[in-house]
Amino acid sequence: MSETRARRSRSGGGAARRAERTAVSVETERYIERNIPLYEFLDEATLEVIEYNAETVLEEIGVNFVDSPEALERWRSVGATIEGERVRIPRGLARQLCKTAPSKFVQHARNPERNVEIGGNTLVTAPVYGPPFVRDRDGGRRYATLSDFQKFVKLGYMSKYLHHSGGTVCEPTDVPVNKRHLDMLLAHMVYSDKPFMGSVTEPSRARDSVEMCEILFGKEFVQNNTVMTSLININSPLTFDSIMMGALEVFASNNQASIISPFIVGGAMAPVSVVGTLTQVLAEVLAGIAYSQIIKPGAPVIFGTFVTSIDMNSGAPTFGTPEASQILYGAGQLARRMNLPFRSGGGLCGSKLPDAQAAYETANTLNAALLGGVNFMLHSCGWLEGGLVASFEKFVMDADHLGTLQKMGLGVSADENGQAMDAIREVGPSGHYLGCDHTQKNFKSAFWRSNLFDYKPFETWYEEGARDTYTLAAERVAQQLASYRQPQLDPEILAALEKYVADKKAAMPDAFV
Repeated sequence: MSETRARRSRSGGGAARRAERTAVSVETERYIERNIPLYEFLDEATLEVIEYNAETVLEEIGVNFVDSPEALERWRSVGATIEGERVRIPRGLARQLCKTAPSKFVQHARNPERNVEIGGNTLVTAPVYGPPFVRDRDGGRRYATLSDFQKFVKLGYMSKYLHHSGGTVCEPTDVPVNKRHLDMLLAHMVYSDKPFMGSVTEPSRARDSVEMCEILFGKEFVQNNTVMTSLININSPLTFDSIMMGALEVFASNNQASIISPFIVGGAMAPVSVVGTLTQVLAEVLAGIAYSQIIKPGAPVIFGTFVTSIDMNSGAPTFGTPEASQILYGAGQLARRMNLPFRSGGGLCGSKLPDAQAAYETANTLNAALLGGVNFMLHSCGWLEGGLVASFEKFVMDADHLGTLQKMGLGVSADENGQAMDAIREVGPSGHYLGCDHTQKNFKSAFWRSNLFDYKPFETWYEEGARDTYTLAAERVAQQLASYRQPQLDPEILAALEKYVADKKAAMPDAFV
């Protein structure tokens, strides 16, 4: 592969030049850089209580690292107390270890124009992650396939306000469990040129992710730069399993980013109170990030939080609730006090269809993410039915709605143009602004405009079929997939990736568990 890359760097090849000439690029907004204040929800005294109690949890109660003798020995080597699989961390040790984690980092895309900065005042949006089912208007709810996965990657590439291609946008259940990660990674690398996530479902699959990136970017580049951000879930309460930790070890040792994220349904996996839940969240994140820094000081990480409340009648998770937003705001403050990037939020909802319930719950969470200082927002579009379903129509609805966050994040300009005194003088009393010079200069960018919603008069809307938003979204899905053109990729790299996938698949029998 190094010889291939050397040849390409010298000449490029006729096939590569032809592919570049015929490539079609789509418009993607740069990641959001907030020019607005964040919502500081909790006061200093409450934050200090949470931080003190989290250290008490680590010191007195401890966390479990299960089925991982190596992890236990690593903890022992830095001063933790080990009893069976329980790790008790002296007060202050985890926080001290976390100090080597970077406050922000760049994740590189194969198209450098799509690189994203994660941390500080930025917000990067990524699509839904993990659903085994998909839904569309014509086919209804069904198990996801590889074809569905590839369509979602294409829609993500075509989405102007989606900055990141994501990871397991849906589970392609028609591909063996032990092989589907190869097809998913290949789809992200081939059908999009935005940044993407690696596989975490088994440490060997994390290694495959690194090796495929070395083909795509070059081995030296991967070791010196971050090209993947991947999701490491904690088994709340206070448990770290060998699968997730094994994947974390692979990514950290290879300089790739991990989201260290408790997965909490309030009342089931954490206390019902906001402060109690935030205490557990902080304890778990401290332990997880500290472990990543034991593996490799300076490895990029993200302080993750995924918290929902629970319906006490049915036991089902609920989304877009005030309590979930309160926890998001508080976790954001805790992350900023640690000077770490923050992950939370998304287009979360419990609705079975992309209906009014879905819209309300999604908008509540998206707005909280913007104001709460989220830097990496997984599940930004396509989430339905509590994360069990990836919806094609909701994907384009949410992707369109992300434009409001992009505009809101810009803040308000008070420069000469923003003050508009020339317009006020020109129009004067009893006039109108439609034809004035200031309006003519600014009308294209003055107001955010949906590319999906219907703004036409009733008569026109009725004559065109009285289409609701669900119908319009289905039509937009079809239009975007019909107009999709694959981004250019060097044919030699593509061939090497396809060979890697084919060889890996041929080397092991199919497994569906």
